[in-house]
Amino acid sequence: MIGMIMFGVALLMLMLGFPVAFTFGGVALFFGIFAEGMDLFAFMPYRIMSVMQNTVLMAVPLFIFMGVVLQRTRLAEQLLTSMGRLFGGLPGGLAISTILVGALLAASTGVVGASVVAMGLISLPVMLAHKYDKRLATGTICASGTLGQIVPPSIILIILGDVLGLPVGDLFKAAVWPGVVLVGLYIIYILVLTRLKPETAPAMPDEPGVSRKKEVFNALLAIIPPLALIVVVLGSIFTGIATPTESSALGGVGAVVLAIIYRQFSFKMVWDASKDTVKVTAMVFAILIGATAFSMVFSYTGGDYLLEEWLLQLPGEKWGFIILAMVVILVLGFFIDFVEISFIIVPILAPVAEAMGINMLWFAILIAMNLQTSFLTPPFGFSLFYLKGVAPPGVRTTDIYKGVLPFILIQMFVLALIVISIRINPSQRDINEENSITLQSFRTSSLSPKN
Repeated sequence: MIGMIMFGVALLMLMLGFPVAFTFGGVALFFGIFAEGMDLFAFMPYRIMSVMQNTVLMAVPLFIFMGVVLQRTRLAEQLLTSMGRLFGGLPGGLAISTILVGALLAASTGVVGASVVAMGLISLPVMLAHKYDKRLATGTICASGTLGQIVPPSIILIILGDVLGLPVGDLFKAAVWPGVVLVGLYIIYILVLTRLKPETAPAMPDEPGVSRKKEVFNALLAIIPPLALIVVVLGSIFTGIATPTESSALGGVGAVVLAIIYRQFSFKMVWDASKDTVKVTAMVFAILIGATAFSMVFSYTGGDYLLEEWLLQLPGEKWGFIILAMVVILVLGFFIDFVEISFIIVPILAPVAEAMGINMLWFAILIAMNLQTSFLTPPFGFSLFYLKGVAPPGVRTTDIYKGVLPFILIQMFVLALIVISIRINPSQRDINEENSITLQSFRTSSLSPKN
């Protein structure tokens, strides 16, 4: 019972606005001393040290550095300009370009906030200048920015891989197809909408003095280098040539090389990118240490057993648990960041999911997709506030809320497809149980007397 009280106190303090890392660490320290006494300090340092020695988590700062460097090379601006001209003849061409650039930016940075802010500063003024509907423009930017949650190399996938004990490379492979399907459905929605209502996204006028051949060449010149970097980074992971940590280091070096190619390299840029990387990494690892202490005390006080027993008794068994888990993560995603959810909520749910025979790989993808949806869902979605912070004064919050609703429905549809795939693809436990039953029946029939 102490563990459940501790969990409730931590959530209450988070709602009141206390810093996440200090909340988890402080609550764990208070309840840990109350329950275990000074013996707590005999084993907590070893648990924290094991986190600091985890080589998988080294990929986090390296991928963050890669994304920050690519941002400072004005890559997104060049991509959007070139692809906007490439698709500009189509109604909704700018929106399609925004989604494709958002997907590339997501694959480059893996950080939702950075992608939304970058696209809001670059793409939104251009779309509004070409008489785009505010709701379509804002919804497209928010939706494309949240692709950083599911498109590899995503930071959340690295964290989930560490928390759930899954190979990060397998998570990246599993996340590719949901990401591709999501991008495809976004584009189909825009094409259908602009077909029915062309006034919502007018086509761009042709640029005088620039041939179509020149536009295609400029677009390819802007797309191929960053795309090649992403292919090399992910390809080295998928083929087993390099570990995620090694590939992240390769991505950081490749980002610096691209900065040199685009003539954006300077030692000041590297210094500023390094400082930003240290800030974000320090935040992530501070939360991780606090969450590690919290989960340790929660486990030692018996909270995990109590919660597991309650969850195993839910109606609907496996599907009741999945529905409840997804609703809890969706709601908590309104108030706390994905890092805290991954380090606090997921370790509590993981043993129950494994006990129920749920495929853990697809359970992780389901969590990542759910967190992506929570980033978009009004009234508390983080992406909505990121965009509102950089949007022109004429864009109202209600415009953003209305604009993201169709994209939320698309995400829910893909989420449902993932749930169906969990049912279609049985877990190893289910296969073993089925084989065991088959073997037992075979033995019974073979030993029975013949008539």
